Amino acid sequence: MDIFSGIALGLQVAMDPTNILFCLIGCLVGTLVGVLPGLGPTATIAILLPMTFGLEPVTGLITLSGIYYGAQYGGSTTSILLRLPGEASSVVTALDGHAMTRNGRGGAALAIAAIASFFAGTVATFFMAAFAPVLSVAVLKFGAPEYFMLMFLGLITSVVLAQGSVLRAIAMIMLGLLLGLAGTDINSGQYRYDFGFIELLNGIPFVPVVVGLFGVADILVALEKAAKDARPPAILKISSLWPTKAEAKQATPATIRGTFIGLVLGLLPGGGALLSSFMAYSAEKRLSKTPEKFGTGMVEGVAAPEAANNSGAQTAFLPLLTLGIPSNAIMALMVGAMMVHGIVPGPRIMTNQPDLFWGLIASMWIGNLMLLVINLPLVGIWVQLLKIRYQYLFPTILVVSIVGIYGVEFTTFDVYLTAIFGLLGYFLNKWRCEPAPLILAFVLGPMMEEYFRRSMLVARGDLGIFINHPISLVMLVMVVLLLASMFFPFIQKFRQKAFAE
Repeated sequence: MDIFSGIALGLQVAMDPTNILFCLIGCLVGTLVGVLPGLGPTATIAILLPMTFGLEPVTGLITLSGIYYGAQYGGSTTSILLRLPGEASSVVTALDGHAMTRNGRGGAALAIAAIASFFAGTVATFFMAAFAPVLSVAVLKFGAPEYFMLMFLGLITSVVLAQGSVLRAIAMIMLGLLLGLAGTDINSGQYRYDFGFIELLNGIPFVPVVVGLFGVADILVALEKAAKDARPPAILKISSLWPTKAEAKQATPATIRGTFIGLVLGLLPGGGALLSSFMAYSAEKRLSKTPEKFGTGMVEGVAAPEAANNSGAQTAFLPLLTLGIPSNAIMALMVGAMMVHGIVPGPRIMTNQPDLFWGLIASMWIGNLMLLVINLPLVGIWVQLLKIRYQYLFPTILVVSIVGIYGVEFTTFDVYLTAIFGLLGYFLNKWRCEPAPLILAFVLGPMMEEYFRRSMLVARGDLGIFINHPISLVMLVMVVLLLASMFFPFIQKFRQKAFAE
């Protein structure tokens, strides 16, 4: 199937009334999630994941995807108006966006953010449509050694790009790999690490892990912060939504640069919206003739990161759909959703389930169009929602998530498991350990084990198979270079400066 036929099929699937309805629901929920600080898209997708199991696979994935890129739109609203980022990828937008609000240009900042996001989302959609078939054909040449090394490379890259200490990131990956070992050995049929619980014979359930680590833990952290400062935010008056010609002229090249930065960084393991927005802001500051003015209301400081986080959020789907490998924690949740629906993510999705593949891509463009239309008129409503005290909001969300967990398998064991991982996630936050590498390792671990064993069976136990295959060798060299680079002083300083900023 050529690209144009694929896009036509995708639009046919995405324009189905049911899919349009759930795309709109996902976008609205995602925008709300982006607006409300403390409840990111990762936690929300984890909480709502069980509720999509009764839907058709493509409808469920369209809904979850809408939540993800909708949150990128919503996060900019409170960042600009209140200097209160609702989503991590909108932190840098708050620097110049809120300064524009104080200068009386808050409405223009919101319009620039929305238009830049729509442009970036459109470009990212067509980028995925153009390059996904090429990648899928190339990946069909991969064997077990190449798949194992690709996943190993992904985990190492997530360590390099993880916030904070490298040792903590490695510890999270090791813990995730250990959790992934629980259950029945696929080759021998022996039970391992089940601790006598028959519920663990098929492995640790995915949904309780992610709802606990992200949903419950984030709620506990947010409630703790809210208890310390329960004052409602001061809401400034919104000015005209139309940017001036000078502002539009400044925003255009920044939007284009931010879009292409997001296209590239969204493909990297551990990348996605957060890394893209930071790098786009840094690039604009370095290219500017007046970098000292950044933070005082520069239009480029709004347009570039908003374009980058939206294009990065969408191209993060490309490694998942073509390689079957999640590039960040949210994509790991998507893998879990696919597996529950009996879908094996990877290059054969395009040929075996073209309606799902192209329908998901087409829905992204429709979702971006919806977000452009609904976001600006609803700005006042979103901001008023911030007046709801977290002490009332989050317990309600917690009850809904627990009901959703119980509804998956109708067992209280999953509820207890969710509580355990919720406490674990809370303490990981206290210890400044990022849970995203843990989830990546938890999802990739069983697949890595399977491909490693296949490689050893083919090579009769000879580890040289990873060197004898050229593609595997190239990825092994990249792993070694990445690990070696972590010991270079300038790399360490760059990471410290980047995450501190």
